[in-house]
Amino acid sequence: MNPYLLLWLEAPLQAWGHDSKFGRRDSLDFPTKSGVLGLLCCARGAGGEERDWLAAWADLDMQLEAFVAKDAKGLPLPRQPLLRDFHMVGSGYDDNDPWQSLLIPKTSEGKKAVGGGTKMTYRYYLQDMAYAVALEAPAAQVDEVVAALKAPVWDVYLGRKNCVPTEFIFQGVHDGPEAALAVGRQLAEAKQRAGALRVSQGEHDGEVLTINDVPLQFGQDKRYRDRRVTVQKVE
Repeated sequence: MNPYLLLWLEAPLQAWGHDSKFGRRDSLDFPTKSGVLGLLCCARGAGGEERDWLAAWADLDMQLEAFVAKDAKGLPLPRQPLLRDFHMVGSGYDDNDPWQSLLIPKTSEGKKAVGGGTKMTYRYYLQDMAYAVALEAPAAQVDEVVAALKAPVWDVYLGRKNCVPTEFIFQGVHDGPEAALAVGRQLAEAKQRAGALRVSQGEHDGEVLTINDVPLQFGQDKRYRDRRVTVQKVE
């Protein structure tokens, strides 16, 4: 039986996209499996396709619980709305300067874009959320991943590089998902947070979603497959 890692994901901002286009970068209400495994790859200092490593994780379980802040009376505060951040990509550069020209978006053939290279983009972020993620791990890889989370090779972020974690991510190795999430609830209580929703892998009672978030290959040619999850609100 494989053990479960408990990952605590908490930050002022988080972003977990799964079907975003270039000009609009959305976020799900909860971390994706591709985002979590990408975080582990950063901690390991692993770039490239990582096909063999990802294959060992693809069919394993991932469950999580989401937590919101409490008010002074100990009651759950309403969830903050998605924060929209507006970006101008490629603006203000001199296309006659060889170095600055590299920062201006081009067509797929490397030519100047019609109407100029400056592009407007919108990026969305979750605000003031925390997640306890119970991630089933291949037994043979647990020691390597735990060591990487304790001393990451590369900086780790919660979705994007401006989403810096405010708590240690690794919170122990556990025998099963319930044991891991129970520790997560204790941590949430100590931080004055209340449960908001639970996401379980597979089809159960609740809202069933199909999300394309199981990574098969990273690198330039990223590839994913679908996963069914059930979202349940916590009263």
